[in-house]
Amino acid sequence: MAEVSHLSVARLDAVEDSTEEWTSGSLSHSQAILTPSEMFAYMDRSPTVLIVDSQEVNRRVMRGMLKQEPYHIFEAGQAQEAISILERERVDLVILDLMMPGISGLELCRRIKSSRRTQLLPVLMLTSVQGIESEVAGLASGADEFLNRPLHPTVVRTRIRAMLRNKAAVDSLEEAETILFALAQAVEQRDPYTDGHCERLSRYAVELGNALGLPRPQLLALHRGGFLHDIGKISVPDSILFKKSRLNEEEWTLMRSHTVRGEAICRPMKNLAPVLPIIRNHHERWDGSGYPDQLRGEGIPLLARILQIADIYDALTTERPYKVALSTHEALEILGAETRCGWRDPELTALFAELIERGIFQHTMPTAADEELRKMETSLLQMGRNLIE
Repeated sequence: MAEVSHLSVARLDAVEDSTEEWTSGSLSHSQAILTPSEMFAYMDRSPTVLIVDSQEVNRRVMRGMLKQEPYHIFEAGQAQEAISILERERVDLVILDLMMPGISGLELCRRIKSSRRTQLLPVLMLTSVQGIESEVAGLASGADEFLNRPLHPTVVRTRIRAMLRNKAAVDSLEEAETILFALAQAVEQRDPYTDGHCERLSRYAVELGNALGLPRPQLLALHRGGFLHDIGKISVPDSILFKKSRLNEEEWTLMRSHTVRGEAICRPMKNLAPVLPIIRNHHERWDGSGYPDQLRGEGIPLLARILQIADIYDALTTERPYKVALSTHEALEILGAETRCGWRDPELTALFAELIERGIFQHTMPTAADEELRKMETSLLQMGRNLIE
């Protein structure tokens, strides 16, 4: 496991270093302007472009403009064909005609941008219809760039290269995030007693957030926090992590440091900013006696308080080397006692207990947002397994 962890950290460092070089301007001018093929070569693949146009002649012209480029090109004559290609292939750029029969280019673009899986996929929209209204409609539908016919080949190629450079940078950041989730899975898999803990914790936390009416970005943060909250334990030795006797002061100090270490590991990923308070503060207590910042009451970030309750409940109701799994009733009794002594948020604890007693976790029908979260969970678990194996 140690070898896997060091390998993953090394890959994460490489991704972060290269991405920072591309974005910080630390490279010389000639070095900084990398071609898309150079950036994608880092990821051991060539850029894939999907051309969507109902007119075969337009597709042929576009393919001719790109014939000297090292792209893997797919073509689709209608939107449904394009959707099928997007479902089975890893596409890096869509070149889309605005006017198509059936599902229009505008509608297809909206569908691409509304799916979590393809929302960051760049779309270049083309049209023969002149006028500012067409460009406004195309950009409003989510298109990243817009060009009017007749097309100038040099302009088209330059615009596509720029869009693919941006896509490669985004992919590098996603790879770094993937490695973080793989590390979090590695932490969980060090202990067979915590198998499935992150999945359950994410589900409990998201359901509690749903009951509070939190917006989808916060639900996603809770879901990610369920997987990443203990990532800092990657730096805690097994001799401390699985010690059956009481930890001494030095060992306990190191154990408690996993919160700030975890925050430091995830801080370079800007899209994980909403998750950082969860990682750092999920061991705070309502009365200020927790760690690492001794925050109290509503000074503790809400998402951290939500995940904390879910974390404690799952720990109580699953078997561990030092205890048997408690019943739901026993776990809620302990949560209630800890709330009365000032450790937990009383309103959140009461709401969580109500959800448990109503069987909400077993019987809730998935909403569209829930389905997106489940897809995300499946993707994260699979990516983690691929990196660890």
